[in-house]
Amino acid sequence: MAITGRGNYFENYEVGQVYDHARGRTVTNWDNYALTHMSMNTASAHFDLLLSTSAMDGRFKERIVAGPCTLNIVIGLTTEDMSENAFMDVGIDKIRLHAPVFQGDTLYARSEVLELRDSNREDAGLMRYRFVGRNQDNTEIATGERIVLVKRASHWSDHDASFGRKTA
Repeated sequence: MAITGRGNYFENYEVGQVYDHARGRTVTNWDNYALTHMSMNTASAHFDLLLSTSAMDGRFKERIVAGPCTLNIVIGLTTEDMSENAFMDVGIDKIRLHAPVFQGDTLYARSEVLELRDSNREDAGLMRYRFVGRNQDNTEIATGERIVLVKRASHWSDHDASFGRKTA
């Protein structure tokens, strides 16, 4: 059963939980340009329309969105449910980009909790989850696993409530 949540603490997660993240995000050319140029990516297919549409016998209809841009959007879509109460990313692994993304595509994400374990901090635990990004046609475009260090309610819920944050 897929669930949604907001501001989850470590204790709120269970291995096997699946989250269908509520928001979708339409990719713009600006998203692609900003990340491509900021990272100094010189692959012309990300910003040269003529090259993109003529490469590979005209297979692509638009500039190809850079993979890191796609991943940023998909992981960003997971954050409300999976890492809003995280201190930090610990790792990202098993990343795969399965299909090209273009400006105008709307991306959606789903996550599954794979592992929960103690950390070296008593106020937080480690959660590993798998994310899957799909486009508006339900085509799987990206997958991967992310490990985050998440606050424990037992140490943080009173503090967070004093700042007006929703506590689980």
